[in-house]
Amino acid sequence: MAKEKTVYVCSECGADSPKWLGRCPACGAWNTFKELRVAAAKPAAPSHPALARPSEARPVALSEVRSEAEPRLDTGDAELNRVLGGGLVAGEVVLLGGEPGIGKSTLLLQTVLALRGRRVLYVSGEESERQIKLRADRLGRDGGDCLLLCETSLEAILRHAREVRPDLLVVDSVQTLASEAVESGPGSLVQVRECATALLHYAKSADVPVVLVGHITKEGTLAGPKVLEHIVDAVLQFEGDRHYLYRILRGVKNRFGSTDELGIYEMEPGGLRPVVNPSELLLTDSDESLSGVAVAAAIEGVRPLLIETQALVSTAAYGTPQRSATGFDLRRLNMLLAVLEKRAGFKLAQKDVFLNIAGGLRVTDPAIDLSVIAAVLSSNFDVPVDRRTALAGEVGLSGEIRPVTRIAQRVAEADKLGFRRIVVPRHNLKSLGAPARHSLEIIPADKVEDALRVLFG
Repeated sequence: MAKEKTVYVCSECGADSPKWLGRCPACGAWNTFKELRVAAAKPAAPSHPALARPSEARPVALSEVRSEAEPRLDTGDAELNRVLGGGLVAGEVVLLGGEPGIGKSTLLLQTVLALRGRRVLYVSGEESERQIKLRADRLGRDGGDCLLLCETSLEAILRHAREVRPDLLVVDSVQTLASEAVESGPGSLVQVRECATALLHYAKSADVPVVLVGHITKEGTLAGPKVLEHIVDAVLQFEGDRHYLYRILRGVKNRFGSTDELGIYEMEPGGLRPVVNPSELLLTDSDESLSGVAVAAAIEGVRPLLIETQALVSTAAYGTPQRSATGFDLRRLNMLLAVLEKRAGFKLAQKDVFLNIAGGLRVTDPAIDLSVIAAVLSSNFDVPVDRRTALAGEVGLSGEIRPVTRIAQRVAEADKLGFRRIVVPRHNLKSLGAPARHSLEIIPADKVEDALRVLFG
């Protein structure tokens, strides 16, 4: 039996060291070295048998390379196709990450079961064939051309893949795989790196798209070495609050498409349903005017969304006022409250302020600043904002309303949903074109005081 030894591996880049180091000399990250016990290296053994074949690659002139459009595999899911850039490319490796129970396996299973005329090899290292069958029955889908393989050995998976020759390979999850060439246990940094590299080699050599499911850490990042995200061609993040119905699919990295796309799903008993028009679901149907609510014309990826911003302002019950934000950056909320007090003269230093983005979404678009300020002041004075008024604008530290991107899409979305008016930065009027194109009233504003005068008189 090989004698074990201890090495330290950087969780960011995968660099190893015989002793612990506070700072990684390869990537410069601090406190990222983790202890790992491995057996002594076998002499003259390749990192993995799949990589042992001699390379046949030769240098070629860039001018001789043909740049034809890559044929894509249609997944049958409009939202997934949008995020991928039109579908899966032959030989592409996609990493899908998300919290436990968010619906990663459900999304992939309902996608592969909907493929017709395509042979799919679904590899699961976490569930049995019976568990997968029960989920398929709950989704109301038959097996189709999907083949199940419950296996954790990397060598066995590659052997079956070469025998089956699937059109698509799905592995759930990469942290459960283990290679015989590595002595450490499944899920370790070295195992994840070696298994991902071997699957990448298979995908490129066989021109088969491979989808990997990845776990995430408690900090919300993908588990395993950072090199895992560099190896794959696309990284998709599946987000959402399990207490809400909505799920968001984001493209964090995509070598064959844009990372600005966004897919939205609604969790139902029969699986995940793609949401074509999310603005109608995120807005309250009630016509009753309530204080502390303002509608923001936001952009998530390249999709315009009308989102309710809810605020509650009350007198601080204790000496220190509370600041809480759900779905919004708390530091940005504190900045906006400071702008209101310094530039607009509203005293909120002794008030508790609670902010919530309706629907369980997390919004990073700075154009939502204006609606946050409107909701806070609406709750503070207990004066409702007109339900048919939308707002879009970034607020600067001097109280000015800065221009935002894609203003035409925001206005068109508000117009489509029947809003009567929208407050926008004055500098964005040039990019809107002729006002006759829209039936709603477009109100420009230079400063926060201008917008508040329009909303509250």
